[in-house]
Amino acid sequence: MADVLTRIGDKWSVFVVMLLGEKDHRFNELQRSVSGISKRMLTLTLRRLERDGLIERTVFPNVPPSVLYALTPLGRSLRGPIDVLGHWAVENQTQIEAARERFDVRSPGPPSSL
Repeated sequence: MADVLTRIGDKWSVFVVMLLGEKDHRFNELQRSVSGISKRMLTLTLRRLERDGLIERTVFPNVPPSVLYALTPLGRSLRGPIDVLGHWAVENQTQIEAARERFDVRSPGPPSSL
């Protein structure tokens, strides 16, 4: 169970699933839409999601070949929980930032890893 939660809890995987939930995307569209992700990290994320059966990759025999990524039925079933998590994060972002500031004032220096 831990490996599945690690995959779907990964920030890049969440972004990719959210985007593919809106519509199918080509690689470059995804890279432009996911701010801060490197080409290598996007490639790794897509491969892992494909391996887990959450997305499918369709290659079109153009020159150069074009690839389209889409959610599988299993991936679409993940949209609900991810949407809830995303809405929670947006609704509580201000409170979390305020809590971090209060913590940082009380405990100078980088936060410890617990």
